[in-house]
Amino acid sequence: MGLRDRLLGTTYPENDVVPRSAAEVRESLLAIDGTDTPYRIRKANPSEKADVVAEWWIPPRSSTREQVDRRLRIRMRLDPHGREVRILQEQWTSTRQGLSGSHEYSRGWGFAVEREWAYERGPDGRRRKIETYRLDTREMRNTLRKVVLSAGWTWRGVFRL
Repeated sequence: MGLRDRLLGTTYPENDVVPRSAAEVRESLLAIDGTDTPYRIRKANPSEKADVVAEWWIPPRSSTREQVDRRLRIRMRLDPHGREVRILQEQWTSTRQGLSGSHEYSRGWGFAVEREWAYERGPDGRRRKIETYRLDTREMRNTLRKVVLSAGWTWRGVFRL
């Protein structure tokens, strides 16, 4: 594994895993989609130049005076000859505060982690800290990667599909 593989987040399956067909990998990825996941996995549209797309739209929050709207998308193209899933991760962020705002777009390997806590009184009357909000975008990518690797395929990051 070279420097390029490490920078793009490429991961190889274990040697003893028997590779499955492209149709089985596609169905395994689509089977992740459910009501208990905060993200959706679907078949890609022709304009997306992919086979499967995973999207996570994080609803706007306004814990302070600024509102942050974030969307994460992973486009996956299956290569049956190389037995690899090529992925392109994209992220959009919009921030609004009063009348001003900013928009950001990024692609490539990366993640975002956000947490918020609040204090409340416990049953014993003492103040305690509880987590009120948690976001870790690695949850989606790690779940997808685990399915691909368990199917005997390589998870390969790319800059464009």
